[in-house]
Amino acid sequence: MKIKLDENMPAALNEALHLAGHDVTTVHDENLSGIEDPVILQEAAREARLLMTFDVGFGDIRSFPLGSHAGIIVFRLKDQRWVVLKEPVMRLISSGIVHRLRGGLAVVDEDRIRIKPKEGRP
Repeated sequence: MKIKLDENMPAALNEALHLAGHDVTTVHDENLSGIEDPVILQEAAREARLLMTFDVGFGDIRSFPLGSHAGIIVFRLKDQRWVVLKEPVMRLISSGIVHRLRGGLAVVDEDRIRIKPKEGRP
């Protein structure tokens, strides 16, 4: 799966996703840090990359309509350190949601993964 990590995501996530076989780029590595959210998502969509972020603003489907992008995963955790993020990430990877999310939104917290699929998808 092609994934773009927002600037607020830890380097350890990049490494974990690579080890799981994903094609990962980062906002930081592409010199997009500090760029407005719509531009970041537009770039991810242009590259057909799912975006992973801590930025809850990306969860607003009025601003970022379902199907207008390759998919968004927002992590809503009380603590954003890798030691806390690692378990939800591993749960997400093992669930297969990353491969099925195309155009949809997933919100991941400490206990669950909520999915809002692109319209017309089961």
